[in-house]
Amino acid sequence: MGTGNQTWVREFILLGLSSDWDTQISLFIFFLITYLVTVLGNFFIVLLIRLDSQLHTPMYFFLTNLSLVDVSYATSIVPQMLAHFLAVHKAIPFVSCAAQLFFSLGLGGIEFVLLAVMAYDRYVAVCNPLRYLVIMHGGLCIRLAITSWVSGSVNSLIQTVITFQLPMCTNKYIDHISCELLAVVRLACVDTSSNEIAIMVSSIVLLMTPFCLVLLSYIQIISTILKIRSTEGRKKAFHTCASHLTVVVLCYGMAIFTYIQPCSSPSVLQEKLISLFYAVLTPMLNPMIYSVRNKEVKGAWQKFLCQLTGITSKLAT
Repeated sequence: MGTGNQTWVREFILLGLSSDWDTQISLFIFFLITYLVTVLGNFFIVLLIRLDSQLHTPMYFFLTNLSLVDVSYATSIVPQMLAHFLAVHKAIPFVSCAAQLFFSLGLGGIEFVLLAVMAYDRYVAVCNPLRYLVIMHGGLCIRLAITSWVSGSVNSLIQTVITFQLPMCTNKYIDHISCELLAVVRLACVDTSSNEIAIMVSSIVLLMTPFCLVLLSYIQIISTILKIRSTEGRKKAFHTCASHLTVVVLCYGMAIFTYIQPCSSPSVLQEKLISLFYAVLTPMLNPMIYSVRNKEVKGAWQKFLCQLTGITSKLAT
């Protein structure tokens, strides 16, 4: 299609989850509570790691990064979604839509790479426990964290630029809860084959490659655990990885289902539910998973509460 008759939209209309007012109010209350729990949960995880010297290890350094990513990801989508639940005109300016796509896509990519880094950390802890602190030294941890943030950000910048260079003509209704990549690409009034190829390539680089690294790490971890003779030793080694493995299963599954085959993508409703899963449920569940399934975090919670109780008692007297 030629570009002579094309016009560029200045804003998009997000159709969201429902047009019924009562339903929107109920959804507003539910997602507001969920968002507050997400922010507080991740804040307390970071605070605990900061305050407890026993948690100043590579594993919890990466967990701090994961919590920051989760809060940032939720913040890139949920506040705008909450505002639209109460708005009659559910518009988002062109620039704001591009910014939302950049941050949400970038933070998602950062999380996938970060989970692969955390899998390597667990591999070293289980397979080379005596050399763990030598291998996972501070310099390496910082470089791995920087690699996660840079790779996700660069990929997001490229995808955002090539997506918003597409002429949208008069198509401005996004049938989604946010400016999600596939939903925006579908608005283009030109052939988007090159964009679909770019999505496929980035999915392989930032989704399937980290996923394969996670699989390789856990193959080695499981192989090492099976060689441990004592039941107690195997149980301890498994608990070292249980929280991370749970988060990996939650995060990678739906992303692969959504992005690895953009030509045969799921229905619009499925895409909305998947986006809600990543923007609302995953950031809320991650701190809970690491709190419930991790003895060191539970111990830090108890110590923090005891200290808080002691301070409160002194102030009361």
